[in-house]
Amino acid sequence: MNAQTDKRLVPGPAGQIEVAIDLPAGGAAPAGLALICHPNPTQGGTMDNKVVQTLARAFVQLGWRAVRFNFRGIGRSEGGWDEGRGEVDDALAVLDAVRAPGEALLLSGFSFGGYVASRAAPRVREPARRLVLVGPATSRFDTAPVPADTVVIHGEVDDVVPLAAVLDWARPQSLPVTVVPGVGHFFHGQLPLLKSLVVRAFDPSKL
Repeated sequence: MNAQTDKRLVPGPAGQIEVAIDLPAGGAAPAGLALICHPNPTQGGTMDNKVVQTLARAFVQLGWRAVRFNFRGIGRSEGGWDEGRGEVDDALAVLDAVRAPGEALLLSGFSFGGYVASRAAPRVREPARRLVLVGPATSRFDTAPVPADTVVIHGEVDDVVPLAAVLDWARPQSLPVTVVPGVGHFFHGQLPLLKSLVVRAFDPSKL
């Protein structure tokens, strides 16, 4: 994401996993760890996806250390596509490798990554403080129910994951969804707005 991004390999269930870590500016101790899961690797999704990087920037601005990673078989990560099952295991392995004991956690994901975050959340040893899901792939993967304070952001004219599918998933949970008018799945031209929505959900004073 920037020249200070720390890239490393950590052990995972299918081999090494490529990880990128960004720290908040100024050298202050991070508020915690924000793990960000990327979109479907079979459709070109990587940890360098623009929405994923936008989420990382938002969390760094909020004072968290942002951790992105490539699912198995992508970039320098070893292994191969496992239809979502092993990818959840990958997310948990990254947490095991980089999360300090007792460190506060935010779990987030874009599209397929939103599905992964929803499935990883109940399996985390020390629960996440909050989830942030952008364009969660509820129409394509069996996205789990999430806590009531989860931040869900979706584009009105998403042609990859229809808004109706997200509302159908959210409705039984009485879960609010922030809908961005006129925006598609990848938030083209609206990434600054996406970043501000995430920041505003946590700390309006940082806008």
